[in-house]
Amino acid sequence: MTRSDVAYEAAVEGSEVAHDLFRTELDVETKDSKMDFVTRADTETQQRVIDVIRNEYPDATIVGEEEDELKSVPADGNAWVIDPIDGTTNFVRGTQLWTTTVAAVRDHETVAAVTVAPALGDTFAADSDGVTLNGDPISVSTRTDLDRFTVAPILRYGSERDRQFGDLLRELLLRFGDLRRFGCAQVTLGMVACGALDAAVSPQPDPNPWDTIAGIEMVERAGGSVTDIEGGPWKPGCEGLVASNGNVHDEIVETVRRTVR
Repeated sequence: MTRSDVAYEAAVEGSEVAHDLFRTELDVETKDSKMDFVTRADTETQQRVIDVIRNEYPDATIVGEEEDELKSVPADGNAWVIDPIDGTTNFVRGTQLWTTTVAAVRDHETVAAVTVAPALGDTFAADSDGVTLNGDPISVSTRTDLDRFTVAPILRYGSERDRQFGDLLRELLLRFGDLRRFGCAQVTLGMVACGALDAAVSPQPDPNPWDTIAGIEMVERAGGSVTDIEGGPWKPGCEGLVASNGNVHDEIVETVRRTVR
């Protein structure tokens, strides 16, 4: 199978493990903060994803949120970036906005990306042929009027920067038509790719690869723009991200940069 096929199969099979455990009684633990949850659904889903990948690529390099997998993407070579459950807070509270996401990367370039939101019945997939939602081609919105833009903040800083994050929320609400916050970065970036949202922004320094890489590929394949908060090319390890339909990207970048600087 191609890497695109394996990414798809791994994401789908992993999502089935998570979905079977969704809205069941699970022991919930925390990691770095009181709102950073983890359950056996996270670890079992990640293991299923890895098993599918290594069935085809036994020596695969894995970058994954849980357990002892790598936490950053190697500078060169092939790697697989996994988020078994993006939106774990939603998951443990019974909210349907969560995903299982897999990306195949070669020399820091994304080869394929798949995000499955099983509780919503949605699957986003991107490869060299384009990007689809449930098998149908998608593209970013065509809006240009900021007063009609719907923008979503993603990747909350952490409690030590909540005041600055609050300033950003206020500025986005004042500057654009409306604001949405879903608590799941990958499904939010998928919404930008399909035009349901016009932009998603985060000033978080060095965002995790499993929270970003797949969704960024989808936005770009769908015709959008993705940069850091200075307007430079987005890459793992940079400061923040701004993903938009590309029509007024510079204005969105300036709003975020001015607010957080």
